[in-house]
Order: sequence, then structure tokens, then C-alpha cells
Amino acid sequence: MKPVKVENLSMSFGLGAAAVKVLPDVSFDVAAGECFGLVGESGSGKSTILLCVSMLLSTWSGQISIGGQSVRGMSVAERCRSLQMVFQDPYGSLHPRQSVRTTLSEPIRIHRMGDMEDRMAQAMTDVGLPVSFLDRFPHQLSGGQRQRVAIARALILEPHVLLLDEPTSALDVSVQAEILNLLQRLQAEKGFTYLMVSHDLAVVDHMCDRFAVMQRGEVTEILPREAIPGNGATHPYARQLIDASLAYERAI
Repeated sequence: MKPVKVENLSMSFGLGAAAVKVLPDVSFDVAAGECFGLVGESGSGKSTILLCVSMLLSTWSGQISIGGQSVRGMSVAERCRSLQMVFQDPYGSLHPRQSVRTTLSEPIRIHRMGDMEDRMAQAMTDVGLPVSFLDRFPHQLSGGQRQRVAIARALILEPHVLLLDEPTSALDVSVQAEILNLLQRLQAEKGFTYLMVSHDLAVVDHMCDRFAVMQRGEVTEILPREAIPGNGATHPYARQLIDASLAYERAI
């Protein structure tokens, strides 16, 4: 698997005097095989970073590299083989009129990988779904099953890096743990590098090796997972965020 490096990433929305800089100057690195979290309040720029890394947004400045290679320098095919993204909403990320078979077979066909049936069956097995579900449509699946299909779609090209944008927040609480455990198992088995966005520090504590606390587009502090239980943050905002999360956990 490959490391991810983000250097001096800046991003603005709008033009001229109306432009709003949402990422003023972001830098961090993710080691190969590490799960790195991005946390912070809504609007702090977490998901925007994932969109920049994936080149779904391309009007940014700075440097983003995977395994030492700039994402801008990669062809579309090479970039798709290097990284894949699991979106927040499994209801919106799957085409409602495409079967699971079509969803999984399309990237295999585009990238001319061969062994289509075996690859699809393996992907379904990897995410804990019966191979018979290949002929189902999204409306025939539960929310958790849809997210498993979305993860299978991300796995099918055997990427080095998975970008995870709140992959459990749209799911019932009872299903969230199943998906997180699935992601942990897949990382242990396949060695993926994860870059994960979450509002929930309990999820970060469960999944991530390190995490960056973001506020208004800036990384205020990068901390190890072990800093959460005793609140080892030094930046005031990071301390407040962790304190609020710990207080909430104690209240429930």
C-alpha cells in the first residue's frame, strides 16, 4: 500500500472578490497502511479535502501525492486504480436503476481487468454479502447492505488508498458497528491506507491511528488516537471538541 502526502493545499469557491477560501493552507501526511482521521464541525473543510485528493475538485493549489506521485500527474485510469472513495450516503451513491452486478462489472470492464465473475464474487464475499445479491437493485437492499455494495465497488479495482467520507453516519446505530468492523477487517487483510472523515470521535477512536482536528479549513492539531480518552490536545479548539465528545459519551 502507499502513503498519502498533502502539502500546502488551498481551495476557494467562487470568483474574484466573491471568492471564499475554504482551505487556506493544509498539510499532513498519512503513512502506508495507516488510518488517518479528519474531524471537526460541519463546514470545516473535511470532505473538501477528500474531493481534492480524489480530483473530484481540481481547482486547488498545492501538492497532493500518493506513493510519491502527484495525483495531478496521474492519468484518470491510474488515479482510479490508486484510490477509491466511499461516500456518506449509500442511498445516493448507487444508481437506483443499476443492479449490483452492473455497478461492480462496469469498473472491471472499463479497466479491462478480466476474470469479471470471479472478481465480483470475491468483492461480495469480502464485504460479507451473498453472491446472489449481484442481481438485486439498491431498493431491494437495506442501508447497511447498500453501503457494503459501495465498499465492494471501491474494492473491485484493488486500490492502494480508500477515502471514507462519514461512511456510517447515514446508517442506523445497530448497523454502524458492523460497517466499521468490516472496514477494520479489510484494512487488516489488505493493508489499505485510509483517509477518513468523521464527526464522531468514538468512530475515530475505534478506527484511526492518528487524526487531524480542523477548524475553518485549517488543521489546528494532529493527534494520536491515544490522546482522546485523557484529552491530550493542546490547541484550545481541539481540547473543546474532545471535551464535548467525552462529556456526551459520559451522558449516554
